[in-house]
Amino acid sequence: MAERPARKPRKVRSAQVVRTERLTPHMQRVVLGGEGLADFTADTCTDHYVKLLFSPEGADFPEPFDLERVREELPREQWPVTRTYTVRAWDPEHRELTLDFVIHGDEGLAGPWALRAQPGETVRFLGPGGAYAPDAGADWHLFAGDESALPAIARSLESLPAGAAAYAFVEVSGPEEEQKIDSDVEVVWLHRGARPVGEALLDAVRSLAFPEGRVHAFVHGEAHFVKELRHLLRVERSVSREDLSISGYWRLGHNEDGWQASKRDWNARIEAEQEGAPAA
Repeated sequence: MAERPARKPRKVRSAQVVRTERLTPHMQRVVLGGEGLADFTADTCTDHYVKLLFSPEGADFPEPFDLERVREELPREQWPVTRTYTVRAWDPEHRELTLDFVIHGDEGLAGPWALRAQPGETVRFLGPGGAYAPDAGADWHLFAGDESALPAIARSLESLPAGAAAYAFVEVSGPEEEQKIDSDVEVVWLHRGARPVGEALLDAVRSLAFPEGRVHAFVHGEAHFVKELRHLLRVERSVSREDLSISGYWRLGHNEDGWQASKRDWNARIEAEQEGAPAA
């Protein structure tokens, strides 16, 4: 049996907090800069993301930091924890990377960090990754997501040429969570209130009178409503798989570690169910 090629070590970048800004009651912006971004770029996809590395409390890793060595030599409980965030903006002239964080007080890991982050603080991360950008050849575009998808939706809308045909639905907790987006596309802000996450989005997309022509759709957010919207678009509306960027960024009742561990199986099962094929 041929040996598998050695996995290429993933490059860990370091950056420094330049400034922070409270955008809404539940959204915090952190701008990163520094020499560690000298060869960084994130300008081909509008859903570019990075994986921030958070060290366990009390961890003191030697410099230069080597993630592969940490994972080889230390027990798992001492490994850095990763949290994934969309690149809201990349400024190649000033070499500044903007990330927006959904926050819920002291709940979670990355949100509380973003609230406390101070200029000069060092941040390590992997990336960028990314796979989506609006297809200029599509007749029209559809965007649907909750707060977690807002940075990617906003960046996508801002990348569209003037006059592009697009419908954008963003579900947030209330009117205080709406944001200014530099686009001539009118965003339909859906206020969740006490309703379950994604219910308003499902109603809105289901009620949309789909225009003629090929749609290129971007649908991301909580896994359960994404599942329902996938059925609506793939099965009921016959949108091709190639014209649909769709994924659960998160899942109710799971932190990112738990969700990422089960996400592949969840997606495979949903796809098998909705494509009419037996699950493996």
